[in-house]
Amino acid sequence: MIDNDPLPLYTRSQLALRNGQDRDEIWVAYQGQIYDVTRSRLWQRGNHYEHWAGQDLTRELDEDAPHLATVFDKFAVIGLLKN
Repeated sequence: MIDNDPLPLYTRSQLALRNGQDRDEIWVAYQGQIYDVTRSRLWQRGNHYEHWAGQDLTRELDEDAPHLATVFDKFAVIGLLKN
């Protein structure tokens, strides 16, 4: 079965609620896609080093991340960030 349903759109305000503090969900956005990092032990408290969940991390990661964007390959894309 092929899933043709488009991914849901979320606003920055909706993303901000998925910070690991306000709800049990821990999400981050990167290059317009929203990833569920809830199960990652590195994000358990809603932060990973100096990065905080519930935010668009594109600029931070593109400028000075010690790893490649492929780090997100192991996480599910659960939505798209609305501009």
